[in-house]
Amino acid sequence: MRTQDKGLAALTYAPCTIATQVLGIPVQIQVDSNYPFSETVHIVVSTECPIRFPLLLRVPTWAEGAHIILEDDRKEPMQPGTYYRVEQEWHRPTLICLHLPMQIHAQTRYHASVSVERGPLVYALKIEEEWKQIRGEPPHADWEVHPKVPWNYALKMERADPEHSCRVIFHSPGAVPFSPEGASVHLRVKGRRIPSWTLEHNAAGPLPVSPVSSAQPIEDLTLIPYGCTNLRVTEFPVLDE
Repeated sequence: MRTQDKGLAALTYAPCTIATQVLGIPVQIQVDSNYPFSETVHIVVSTECPIRFPLLLRVPTWAEGAHIILEDDRKEPMQPGTYYRVEQEWHRPTLICLHLPMQIHAQTRYHASVSVERGPLVYALKIEEEWKQIRGEPPHADWEVHPKVPWNYALKMERADPEHSCRVIFHSPGAVPFSPEGASVHLRVKGRRIPSWTLEHNAAGPLPVSPVSSAQPIEDLTLIPYGCTNLRVTEFPVLDE
C-alpha cells in the first residue's frame, strides 16, 4: 500500500511481485517467502533509476524477537505491533531479510480446554477424511465428509510452556498449501482418546471440562493449520497427568 509521505508499506508477506510507481519512477518489489508457515521473508526492491522513499514493514504483534537484516549485513531489532521504517535511496536490486519468530502459544478456551497457536496461525487436528457423494453429478454434486479415524483426543500439554509439548515438522508446500495434503508445517503433540466424548447430531458432542483422565494409550498426534482442514477439532481437553 501507499503511505501518506509518498512511500510504500508491506502489510503481509505472501510470495508476490509488485510493479508500481513512486513519484513517477517504476518500482518493483519481490517478496520470496513461505509465509505464514515459515519465519523468514526475503524482499528485493529495485527501481528504474535512483529514488529516495520510505518502505514501511509491518511487524506482527506476535513476532517477539523479530529482526531485520539490511543490505550492509546490519541486523536491527523490530518492535512487534509497529511498522519498521527503511528510508533510503533505492536503485539497484536491494535485499532485505526479515526474521519473524513464530513461537507456540497455548490459549485457554471453553471448559478450560486449550487451543494451540504458532505465529499467525491456529492449529487443528489432522483428520483422515472420507468423502461421500450424496446427490447430483460433478462438478455440481453435493458431498458429505466424515472422519475415518478417531478425533476425540485430549492433549498432554504444558500450558505455561507449550513449546516443550510440541515438535515442529516442516514439509515442502503442496500444490494447494491450505489443504490437508499441502500443509507445509505440522505440530507433533501427544494425547489420549476420550471415549466418553462422542458425536452428537453429526458433530462433536459437548466439550469435556478439563482436566480430564483417560486410560487409553498415549498417541502421537498431528496438528496442521486450521485453514488447511475440512474437518477440524481446534479446542482440546487437557489431560490431568
